[in-house]
This record gives sequence, C-alpha cells and structure tokens, in this order.
Amino acid sequence: MRTIAGLILPLLLSWGLLGSAQAADPAASAPAVAAAPEPKPDDTNAQRAKSQPGNNAPMWRAVRESGNTQGYSSLPAAESGILIQSFVQYPGSSYTTAGEAWRQVRNRWLIPYGGSLVLIMVLAIALFYWRKGPLETHAPPTGRMVERFTALERSAHWTVAISFSILAISGLVMMFGKFVLLPVIGGSLLGWLSYALKTLHNFVGPLFSVGLVLLIVIFIKDNLPKAYDLQWLRSFGGLFSKSHVPSHRFNAGEKILFWTGVLGLGLLVSLSGLALDHLFPGIEFTRRNMQIAHLLHATAGVLMMTMFLGHIYMGTLGVKGAYAAMRDGQVDESWAKEHHEYWYDDVKAGRIPAQRSASASSAAPAGSPRAS
Repeated sequence: MRTIAGLILPLLLSWGLLGSAQAADPAASAPAVAAAPEPKPDDTNAQRAKSQPGNNAPMWRAVRESGNTQGYSSLPAAESGILIQSFVQYPGSSYTTAGEAWRQVRNRWLIPYGGSLVLIMVLAIALFYWRKGPLETHAPPTGRMVERFTALERSAHWTVAISFSILAISGLVMMFGKFVLLPVIGGSLLGWLSYALKTLHNFVGPLFSVGLVLLIVIFIKDNLPKAYDLQWLRSFGGLFSKSHVPSHRFNAGEKILFWTGVLGLGLLVSLSGLALDHLFPGIEFTRRNMQIAHLLHATAGVLMMTMFLGHIYMGTLGVKGAYAAMRDGQVDESWAKEHHEYWYDDVKAGRIPAQRSASASSAAPAGSPRAS
C-alpha cells in the first residue's frame, strides 16, 4: 500500500500543479500556433528537460518554494500527508531539508568511505595470502579426534553465516549497485535485481537476528577475556612470525571479533534492521527515525562486513583445518594442540569432555581422548 501511495502522490501532485498553472495563465491552455523557441543557454529547467527527461526536481522545488509541504492523506501511516520534510540549515552547509542532509551523508560519506573500507580489506587479505599462504599444522596428524563444535553450535553458526552472506550481498548491491552494476547491466535489470534482493533482505534479516542471539548465548562463556589473551595480542597470535602463541578454545582475535563484530555491531545491525522493517516495538516510524535507523544500519553493516571478511578468510583459506572443524565438528589432536593449546590441555586433563555429543562419541575413532 505504501509503495502504491508513493507512486500516486507525486503523480497527483504534478497534475495539481500543472492544472493550477494553466488556470492561472489562460495562455497556457490556448492551443499552440507556433513552434516554441529554442531554449536559451541559461535556461536551466529547459536544458534539464532535454538532458534528463523524467527529472521532477523542478516540481518538488516549486512545492518547497510555495510552502505547501503538508496536506491531507487518508493513509494511516505517520507523516503520510507530509510531502517534504521540515527545513533545517546546518552551519556552513547548503542543506535545505532533513531528507537532503540524510542523502548527502549517505552519498558523500557512507558510500565512498564504506566502499573503500571493504575494498581495502579485500586487497589486504589477497596480499597476505599471496605473501604468507595458508597456516598449516606442523605436527603430523595423530588420528585421534576431539570434538570442537557440537551439532547445535554448528547449526547456530551456519544459520548466522549463511543469512549474513545473503544480507551482505544484497546490501552491497543496494548501496553500490547504482555505481558499479548500472553501467554494466543497465537500469531495467538492476531495478528488478535490486527489488528482488531488497525483498529477500527484509525476510532474511529477522532470521539472522534470531540466529545471532542464539550464537551469542552459546558462545559467550568461551569468549570471556583472560589474562593470557594479552600475550596473544602482543605477538598478534604469531601471525607474522613463526612463534607459537597458546590460547584457549578461542584466541584473543576471535574474542575481539565476538564482542565487537557479533555482539556489538551484530545487535546494532539487527535492532536497526528491525526498525527499518517496522518490526521494532515502541518506535514511531517517521522519516527522521527511519533515516537515523538507516545510517546506523548501513554503517554497522559495512564495519561488520569488513571484520567478517577477515574471519571468513581465516576460517577457510587462512588456516588449514579450520573449515573442517566447523563443517564436521571434529579436529585432530595435533591441530587442537597447535592452535588452541590451553583448550587442548583442559581436554586431556578431563576438565572439558573430548566428545560432548552422543553422535560425535559414536563416530569418534577408538583411542580418542575422553573425559574420565
């Protein structure tokens, strides 16, 4: 209903303005008897009509100048009778409405700097992989397996991972498609693609939020900061050297990702997304609130994508065996000892069960370490 109203209101308004102009000027309704003269070089509106057909900016400018920015609408939505947002003037700027201020922040700050940040991370990952390659386990495999992730933990992780990938791709197309894809595939195809991805984005978002909360509840106890995390941070986990830095089930880098990327940015993306979907209770869905929610959502989303690119790299190409751990839930003893030595020590000592689920225990090879 809102989409239909958004298409009809400008059309009715344009008819109203044109009708009023003709009524006020009888010559406007008289039949033309001669060809219109060519527009002068300084006639901006005439030049725009030729170079940008369909551009209705002059019509909206006339509405602003007339002051008739609010009228009557039978639609139940908030501000449905307001055509243009209230006037604001920021010091040293030429912004005339709150909507224009939001558009300028989005187009001049969020899109160029956000896109640059994502691109820099992609290039940094490619350069690191070219120089260092994947991190391998130095000790040979023992054949004795340790359960690293249960089926519930893997289900929660993959729910968040898959839904986030869909949201990230669709969000990137909606944000950068006009600049990257439009020259390649054209406006018609980009329009249909953007509409389909926007609809998918709106439906996948709540699923991501539910999975995110479950992921936080499951893994929060293993991501509490410990004193030995400082040692990992000082040497950056030995990533740029050959030194081995022990850690528990999750190292300090993964804990930072959890608290900032998953819990902090993840909750901010989820809450602002629910507000944009009109699913957040207690919020009046005005233009101003939606613009604030959009800026928060887009900013947190870009930062989250940038951080998760590093996590995706380390969990697939960056560390051999990491992807299999999340896919199958099992890791070899040698892998556990080299990458998470403190966690492996607790497993060997029986403080943490080596096989926590019944399916993993039955599938584990004989000789696998078990809790006494």
